[in-house]
Amino acid sequence: MGETVQLRNITKQFDETVAVDDISLTVEAGETLGIVGPSGCGKTTTLRTIAGFETPTEGEVLFGDEPVTNVPPEQRNVGLVFQSYALFDNMTVQQNIEFGLKMRDVPSDERDRRATEILEMLDIGELADRDPTTLSGGQQQRVGLARALAIEPRILLLDEPMTGLDAQLKNRLQREIGSLLEDLDVTALYVTHDQEEAMVMCDRIAVMNEGIVEQVGEPKEVYAEPANAFVADFIGASNLLSGTIENGRFDLGYGTIDVGRTDLRGEVTATIRPEAFEVADSGPFEATVEETFYLGEHVQVMATLPDGESITLHLDPRESYPAGETITLAVDPADIHFIKES
Repeated sequence: MGETVQLRNITKQFDETVAVDDISLTVEAGETLGIVGPSGCGKTTTLRTIAGFETPTEGEVLFGDEPVTNVPPEQRNVGLVFQSYALFDNMTVQQNIEFGLKMRDVPSDERDRRATEILEMLDIGELADRDPTTLSGGQQQRVGLARALAIEPRILLLDEPMTGLDAQLKNRLQREIGSLLEDLDVTALYVTHDQEEAMVMCDRIAVMNEGIVEQVGEPKEVYAEPANAFVADFIGASNLLSGTIENGRFDLGYGTIDVGRTDLRGEVTATIRPEAFEVADSGPFEATVEETFYLGEHVQVMATLPDGESITLHLDPRESYPAGETITLAVDPADIHFIKES
């Protein structure tokens, strides 16, 4: 059974640079929490603070009810999976997996039993006697995960583990490892810059930006109801349209949409996903097609609104949208998420 991990008001400062700025975050027992954000947003520093490689300038880290803020990494019993895998070339796959257990003075017969068990669990039993340098990227990734899981960690930390793998292999491993983490009921923190990967792999997602947590929620919630413009723009593609709401109508200046929202008034930003728009015979506004890109399941259309604002549309691939053509757009009010201007 996994263990709860809590970060309470964590700040980490390097000289004059604040890498993590007063964040509080809980990884629930048995869940996989993804941390996503652009480079330099503080996600890896957060992971390293949980692992014990960084000591926070302020704040507290707890595993369960136990404070571990000043406990050294080797005493935290944390499993680590990195982008580089960091396998030992002078050891076989099985010896790599047993390494952490050997460092913990686990008897050899128990080391062998655990390594064999986890090799079979990850469907790589035939690799036990192989040299890690002869393995493919996907096989090395599995061995790195096996080594981390062999010590039966209190929490599993994964830092960009899929980087460098081809798209097909990445998709397969996402499904396999996601199912494995769920079956094992291990508490895991999954750091990635790839928001789609996080949405597949994780129960909840924390979106970070410039050292703070902008939003935490289930993937569907973060996608459909972004807390602010940054989240809307980072998690998937989104069109941000400014306007005002009065008496349940959203006024863009060149067209209005009856959104039925009597709880909102004044200036707002609407986030509308590209797939929410439809070409219709009548609608609240028109757009001029600038460019189109055929992407198989949809055509990505870049268009310009009457006020000169650019929008991205995902439209029916069976239709054509010549550059310069004016199209009428409709959108279901239920697919519009509003962010109130502060």
